[in-house]
Amino acid sequence: MKYFDLSMETKALAEPGEFEGYASTFGNVDQGGDVVMRGAFLESIKASKAANRIIPMLWQHDQHEPIGVWREIKEDKQGLFVRGKLLIDTDPLAKRTYGLIQEGAIGGMSIGYRIPVGGAGPDPKRRDVAQLKTVDLREVSLVTMPMNIEARITAVKAALESGMLPTIREFEEILRDAGFSKSLAAALASAGKPHLRGEPEVKADDALRFLERMRG
Repeated sequence: MKYFDLSMETKALAEPGEFEGYASTFGNVDQGGDVVMRGAFLESIKASKAANRIIPMLWQHDQHEPIGVWREIKEDKQGLFVRGKLLIDTDPLAKRTYGLIQEGAIGGMSIGYRIPVGGAGPDPKRRDVAQLKTVDLREVSLVTMPMNIEARITAVKAALESGMLPTIREFEEILRDAGFSKSLAAALASAGKPHLRGEPEVKADDALRFLERMRG
């Protein structure tokens, strides 16, 4: 699963718990070096409706914390427009989230998606930028702070400590998701090859120190 974040641009509607805004906009490059192109969501939205598949509204990308329902998800000229309702009458977290939205304390919305084969390609005019031409939309979350790099680094540290090392390619993808550019993610992943390969001379403490340097 990949994520694309956007600063919150929403407005509350007349009915309590309802709000609308943009979960993604076209043309802007996110911290991971990706840009969503117009038309990227059309196929996914159509397929979801045909299969009667719900695109969930989550809190912080946590699949165990659905906090509302999306009444409308569509593409327009600006981006991915969403209109939803937080379940403030039955879910305390949804009620608190709605209050945070009203006070401007929520930082943004973020989409969780997968890229089908051929769905992305390099930007012809911008180095280290990938154009997302077709994406499979899986969920739309309300998030406090987009691009939580600390959470990604913690996940990698846990993997090292448990002995379940990611591959170099997986590690590079984690870095891209965390907000590093394509070139920097590749350089960091390359520098960490001995740790990721689990070479005998590399101690776990050395691997953790490598991650600390990467984070700092």
